[in-house]
Amino acid sequence: MNQTAVDNKLHELARRIREMREIIGYTSAQMAERTDVPVDVYLRYEEGVCDLPISFIHKCALAFGVELTDLLEGHSAKLSSYTVTRRGQGPVTAEEDGIMIQNLAPMFRQKLGAPYWVTYKYSEAQQHQPIHTSTHAGQEFDLVIKGALKVQVGNHTEVLHEGDSIFYKSSTPHGMIAVDGEDCLFLAFVMESSAPEKADYILPQTKETQDTNLICNEFVYADEDEKGTPVELHFRNADRFNFAFDIVDQIARQQGDRLAMLHVDNQKQERRFTFRDIKDASNQTANYFTSLGIRRGDRVMLGLKRHYQFWFAILALHKIGAIAIPATNQLVQHDFAYRFDAAGVSAIVCTGDGDTAHQVDLAAANSKTLKTKILVGGNRDGWHDFDAEYGLFSRRYLRADDAPCGDDPMLMFFTSGTTGYPKIAMHSYKYPLGHYVTARYWHWAHRDGLHFTISETGWGKALWGKLYGQWMCESAVFVYDFDRFHAEEILPMFAKYHITTFCAPPTMYRMLIKQDISQYDLSSIEHATTAGEALNPEVFYQFEKATGLRIAEGFGQTETTLTLANLTGGALKPGSMGKPTPGYHLDLVDADGNPVADGENGEIVVRTDEGVPCGLFLGYYLDEEKTKAAWHDGMYHTGDLAWRDEDGYFWYVGRADDVIKSSGYRIGPFEIENVIMELPYVLECGVSAAPDPVRGQVVKASIVLVQGTDGTDELKKEIQQYVKTHTAPYKYTRIVEFRTELPKTISGKIIRNKL
Repeated sequence: MNQTAVDNKLHELARRIREMREIIGYTSAQMAERTDVPVDVYLRYEEGVCDLPISFIHKCALAFGVELTDLLEGHSAKLSSYTVTRRGQGPVTAEEDGIMIQNLAPMFRQKLGAPYWVTYKYSEAQQHQPIHTSTHAGQEFDLVIKGALKVQVGNHTEVLHEGDSIFYKSSTPHGMIAVDGEDCLFLAFVMESSAPEKADYILPQTKETQDTNLICNEFVYADEDEKGTPVELHFRNADRFNFAFDIVDQIARQQGDRLAMLHVDNQKQERRFTFRDIKDASNQTANYFTSLGIRRGDRVMLGLKRHYQFWFAILALHKIGAIAIPATNQLVQHDFAYRFDAAGVSAIVCTGDGDTAHQVDLAAANSKTLKTKILVGGNRDGWHDFDAEYGLFSRRYLRADDAPCGDDPMLMFFTSGTTGYPKIAMHSYKYPLGHYVTARYWHWAHRDGLHFTISETGWGKALWGKLYGQWMCESAVFVYDFDRFHAEEILPMFAKYHITTFCAPPTMYRMLIKQDISQYDLSSIEHATTAGEALNPEVFYQFEKATGLRIAEGFGQTETTLTLANLTGGALKPGSMGKPTPGYHLDLVDADGNPVADGENGEIVVRTDEGVPCGLFLGYYLDEEKTKAAWHDGMYHTGDLAWRDEDGYFWYVGRADDVIKSSGYRIGPFEIENVIMELPYVLECGVSAAPDPVRGQVVKASIVLVQGTDGTDELKKEIQQYVKTHTAPYKYTRIVEFRTELPKTISGKIIRNKL
């Protein structure tokens, strides 16, 4: 064997080792540790620039779980990780009537399907005859390499040319012929007959027997289909509904000892509150606030992290009729100053932790509206001491005949936009009713349950998962008042407190799966959900692998309640936001407001010409222009892009203003982020547009690596190559930038326009 041949064999073996490492998901550092060599030496071996010792190859084989000969030769009937079939070497499995089929993976063990290289000879006679059809179990994918192929599936006929493909259920009668006067070559991937067709994963029904006759059913209930999926919502007495009086106080009267909240503070101190406790404390707080001059219609900001006093305060404001404005403790002087003036804030209830109160004081110095400052968990000059004072007041607070309810304003949320200052979304007292579906059919909250939503009370998601819907379902909520998210601290809590349902943004799930979840007992969890940003499929599958639980995705905005979701009793499609929830008439429209067809990208809109859903906001406070810009012609425009499949499921594309326009292409960042997140050394990723003099814009990936991974130029090239081979060529990531952290909103969403 000449030196060139030796070098080729060496490079083949090195490439095979690298491919096996990537298939299994090991990093270079992990393989260096398993083969007892320094990382730089391992990288040289993998690059094939020096001889590979047999001891090194043997250790690689052990790490990959294959025979040494399998790794050396690269083809074996025993190889279970991968096989290679050279051009023209696939064994012929059929050759008759102008058809030749070659199996491209004959030796791969336990394959889910089989790839074939197929040649169809052109026949003039076939052009004038019906296409012969047949069926077999599974599914089939066909990609035309050369020529043209006429395919019949059921009663539908399609002509495919070079580069075209088709995917179909092969249990449907199907057949094909070569057309256009020449032979056709195509690649076919067929689920083997031995592999049963995978049925849809159906989310189970909720615990209907124990959750009948809920107190909230006086105001809202749902018609369900035979699978327990809600199909229509019914509202009654909504015009007089006040959540604090009609839900919390009523449960307290009928089931006063029922657990409402299990609270764990930052020092791991536990507090348990019954519904009677919550009723009494909110009444005391309402009397306390009234003594401080807080009246109906006043705007009161709540910057209380996850302190249990938040629940006392917001319910008290609902009883008084003052408008609650949740705010994060992460705000600084100019943030507070803008919010005080924009909303006309007259009072603030604020955490004593950290620097928040100081920032409030700086902003208050120039505020014309702020009169009252109330501190929780501390003392400060010029501030009332909530903890020392509220308990001095009566536990009795009677509902007045003209108590706030129905369409009266109840909540304000500051919601960030892509440009300008945050807008103020206003919600009415009917808003909690919209979260009945959120809790019962998405979160699966129930009377015997303990629901855990990871969110700070300063943004809307807290009210999705920490208050309204859960207590309407008479479920308890679990609250952990932490400063920084540490997966290793949270994971043991599931077993310790028997948490039954869980909701977190995808970022939190990513952090959880980076831990060794197998060492924690998560058996108490009945259901897991996510929202806030689109869920990466890799995170979905890794969490399912670790826990056996499928994460049900949902979608909504600060301006809405849950609008899209994978609800109980329905088929769950990984990666999909689900179907429209009852009460929301959703559509996808183009830039001119015209509906788009299934499979086409469009903006998600809520159609309101035939009625406004319960839970949709009233408008942007004191900003008629922005309200009309978002809500016109009988449609509320979300600004979010998606496409809809033939089954009615919506699939997220991105924000309308996040779309990258490069060389005439419109590129959604999320798909590229999904691909990059598949790499084991990537912790977080945000894809954005970067200006380019030739293409207008190019794709830029900003990446946070897992601890211990070096952001080298070689790694950038590796990531670029991975994207290039896993997405369409026009989505090529031309710029890769490693960062220690990514800019995020207060709700944890990546701000792509700041990347």
